[in-house]
Amino acid sequence: MFQNTLAAILLFAGLAHGALAAGDYMAVSTKTRSFDDVRDAVEMAITDRGMVINNVSHVGEMLERTGKDLGETRQIFLKAEVLEFCSAVVSRKMMEADPDNIVFCPYAISVYVVPEKPGEVRIAYRRPQIVGSPDSQKALKAVDELLSGIVKDALR
Repeated sequence: MFQNTLAAILLFAGLAHGALAAGDYMAVSTKTRSFDDVRDAVEMAITDRGMVINNVSHVGEMLERTGKDLGETRQIFLKAEVLEFCSAVVSRKMMEADPDNIVFCPYAISVYVVPEKPGEVRIAYRRPQIVGSPDSQKALKAVDELLSGIVKDALR
């Protein structure tokens, strides 16, 4: 189990320097833990930093329910939740640097499983664009580091 967790962390570290990291989101996966374990680990990594989860969106359940209403039969997720939260300290610095940075708040981390890979739990988040003044860029990099740290801690 330790080796698989280590592999997931190394995968995450590798993605941080690869093509995926240069994009608009970061995604990692683990095959050694259940959805509930990973979801709980993400929640704990958030709350251990003194932040409160504002909302949990049950995206998988919503799509399953509304798909039936729309006549769609394809199951997109076995399970999928998005945890939304904010950091008073990091968010304040981000918005003091540029009030337009409000668009990057709240932060959200998704935990999900797709039917094609039922033994793989994925964790993903949107990376903030590093834009604006030097102070704004510094603050947005801190947001990205916060999100990355939460995911790394959740995979330990």
